[in-house]
This record gives sequence, structure tokens and C-alpha cells, in this order.
Amino acid sequence: MADVRFEGAPLLEGWVIGAAMGLVAFAASVVVGEFDLMPAAFFGVVVAGAAGAVMGFPWWIGGPVSPASSAAFAARVAAADEARAAARAAQAPVAKLAPVAKVAAAPAEVDATPAALISTPVETAGGPARHAAPLNGKADTLRDIEGVGPVTERLLNQLGFWHFDQVANWTEADVAWVESNLRGFKGRVTRDKWVAQAKIIVTEGMASFRQRARRNDY
Repeated sequence: MADVRFEGAPLLEGWVIGAAMGLVAFAASVVVGEFDLMPAAFFGVVVAGAAGAVMGFPWWIGGPVSPASSAAFAARVAAADEARAAARAAQAPVAKLAPVAKVAAAPAEVDATPAALISTPVETAGGPARHAAPLNGKADTLRDIEGVGPVTERLLNQLGFWHFDQVANWTEADVAWVESNLRGFKGRVTRDKWVAQAKIIVTEGMASFRQRARRNDY
């Protein structure tokens, strides 16, 4: 009886590995990226599907393959390789090009932006007042606000928020604008009371804030 096999069958092991990678991506999104559960779950499903498709599904679908057809295919591949090798050997050697003279690199441009312009507010279409850079070149550590992690702090800096007093002065309309622009963290400002925390830091100082934070008093 001829040995018949299907070389186009999906590999179960590949889909298992893809599912594991999806779980790892989900966990990393929640723990490291501080994503909410729904965006993190969606990201994990995408990673699992992509990894499973790459490792668990063959890139060509074939019917039953017999030993005779496999041998014939291998013979054709070998013949094609020999033909290509013969063609390369018959080609005349290519003359070497003269070396190209190196061009001296242009000196790097120096940022000559005046210091007075560094903290100029960024132009916005609505939303709270923002700055292109921290005032006096030193930003506040917004991570001191409970609910703000390294990822959200970078997003806030990218949006132009560097200081506690900026957050403390947000109105309800400002909060809505910020939450609509925090990718993957919608609702975090209201839920964790960022504005109330920032007001305590600005008006009472960091030591008082930390004492009140222990009691969740803000």
C-alpha cells in the first residue's frame, strides 16, 4: 500500500504556542503597559491569532502526496539548481568599480532655540493649557499621583502636561478632553481622582498628600 500523507494539515502545536503568546501579551499589557482589561484582552487575541497563523498553519495547502511525486519534485528542484549554477558560471566577470571618495559629513545642527521659548504653551484646539516642555526645564513627578504609572506619565508629557498645578486646574471639560486623548486609559482621570490629588499636592504639600493618601482621603 502506498504511503500517503497530507502535508497541508495545520499543526496543533503551533496554535498552542500562539495561545500561550496571546496570554503573555495580555498579561504584559495589564501589568507593564497598564492597559484596561478590554484593550489588553483584544491585544492578546490579536497576538494569539497572528502567532497561531504563522506557526500553526502551513503556507501552502496540498492534497495527498505520494513518495513517487515527492521524488519527482526533488529531482526537478535539483535540475533547476544545476541550471542556475551553470548560468552563473558562464557569466563574464564584472569589472570592479573605482572606490567612491568619502564625503565629509556635514556638522550636526545645534538647537539654538532660546530658553524663553522652551516653556511656551502648545497651541491646542480646545482642551486645557499645555506646555511644549517643562517650566524651567524641570518636570514634576506626576507618578506621585495615585493611578499614574510610567506609561500614563509619558502620555501626559506627550500631551503637554508636566506639572501638578496643570492637573489641579483642570475643569470638567478639561478632564473629558484629557480622557479622550489618553489612549487605552479612558476614565482613569475621573476614577482615580487625579484633579483632587493634584490640588492637595499643590495646596498642602507632598508630605500632607502622602498622609492623606494612606487614608484615601482626597
